[in-house]
Amino acid sequence: MSPTAVRMSAEERREAILEAARVEFAATGFHGTSTETIAERAGISQPYLFRLFGTKKELFVANVRRCFRETLETFQRAAEGKRGEEALEAMGEAYLGLLADRSRLLAQLQAYASCDDPEIREVVREGYGDLFTWTERVSGLPPVRLSDFFAKGMLLNVVASMDLLHSDEPWAQRLLEGCRE
Repeated sequence: MSPTAVRMSAEERREAILEAARVEFAATGFHGTSTETIAERAGISQPYLFRLFGTKKELFVANVRRCFRETLETFQRAAEGKRGEEALEAMGEAYLGLLADRSRLLAQLQAYASCDDPEIREVVREGYGDLFTWTERVSGLPPVRLSDFFAKGMLLNVVASMDLLHSDEPWAQRLLEGCRE
């Protein structure tokens, strides 16, 4: 290590690995991603990656949990001190900010696409359930309104995946207008 290099804490190293994993899993999914590529991106050896995470699936699951945790934290910050429709509006705007990060968006979509694996499916259900339950508690709104909010969020995922959030195509503008109502 050079004299000017700063040594990372174990938690900082773990977060750096999860960030590298997010980028790689976003690009090629659970099955198509090589742990060697993740280790290279993180600047570590592959054996060290396995020492920290055990298996590729455990790394993927940790990444999915991190994604849901960050989304929940974003919702919590946005809705602080708000209730009802005001809270949902703030969370929706904050979510649009998350969608600007393409690797985060694609990693989220890869998590849903990997739900054929029962262990991954359970983690995705838990994370999505936590988002729904927290939003329900904070907003105090009925389930039908929350279903509409989450449905629009999933539609925004699809729109963002097609890179249409800032499109000038008339149909895309009308679709986005409907999401904001």
